[in-house]
Amino acid sequence: MLIVFAGLPGVGKSTVARELARHIGAVFVRIDSIEFALRQSGRMPGAMEDAGYRVAYAVAEDNLRAGLVVVADCVNPIQLTRDAWRAVAQRAGVRLIDVEVVCSDAAEHRRRVETRPIEFPGWTLTWQDVVDREYHAWDRDRRVLDTARTPAAEHVSQLVQEFRGGAPAR
Repeated sequence: MLIVFAGLPGVGKSTVARELARHIGAVFVRIDSIEFALRQSGRMPGAMEDAGYRVAYAVAEDNLRAGLVVVADCVNPIQLTRDAWRAVAQRAGVRLIDVEVVCSDAAEHRRRVETRPIEFPGWTLTWQDVVDREYHAWDRDRRVLDTARTPAAEHVSQLVQEFRGGAPAR
């Protein structure tokens, strides 16, 4: 199974995705970590373009073909990236579950962005960066998690029950 978490920075997707991966013993693939490592290599000083995503697709597909569950954490902002994840799942012959994480309270979302600890030295994110980020509406079914009033731990618990119990994820 390939579970792809999507959403704007600061909505809580990494928190939920990482904890879900830990609880179900899945491989955790995070675009931010890949892109940071690529920047640190000194080989990609300019725009990242799709390099981080391409690495993530390859790593995810290798692990899926090895029989492992993969949880991917990325903004996944446009149809092209969403279709690419779908293609990874199809090539590996596994089920794809799209999960969009949102924070419906704009003030809370902004607070999270402006107060979150810096994970990657030299890589800062402002609220304006988030507001200006390209992010297209979805054209297909996906599970939507709103972290504005429901704690991440509760979302994780519900997802773990669904994935372990075989109940369909929406």
